[in-house]
Amino acid sequence: MKIMKITLEQSAPDFSLYDTEKKKISLSSLRGNNVLLLFFPQAFTGVCTKELCSIRDNIGFYEHTHAKVLGISVDSVFTLAKYKEEQQYNFPLLSDFNKEVSEQYGSLYTDWILDMKGVSKRSAFLIDKNGLVKYAEVLENAGELPDFNTIEQILKGLD
Repeated sequence: MKIMKITLEQSAPDFSLYDTEKKKISLSSLRGNNVLLLFFPQAFTGVCTKELCSIRDNIGFYEHTHAKVLGISVDSVFTLAKYKEEQQYNFPLLSDFNKEVSEQYGSLYTDWILDMKGVSKRSAFLIDKNGLVKYAEVLENAGELPDFNTIEQILKGLD
């Protein structure tokens, strides 16, 4: 699969991944909603937990702006299910175990810590109700967080 650079105003590449309930969720099935895709390196790590807990604690804002939040990592559905349960996340976590969607979105480390290969880069993509990318941020440094202030400002401007 060819690595793409996701650009603003392009149609977001469709995908289907399994969530922690072992149900397949496809991006195209969420058309009509704004969608915030959050790729994260690994469950149970400090920065990922901080990031996803901030979304959990602010889920009302995303619901108010008709945004569905999806967390995506290369962890298995079983790992993500335990993580979601422990942290009481109130949005779906999707397993990109085969690394295809992370690669498709240009969000995959070739090499990461501890000699791990093929881990999702921390990144955020905001997709509007028509399936167009309105925000795209891929971070090379996994210790940084996406610019949620900008994401929220853009969301407020979408109908």
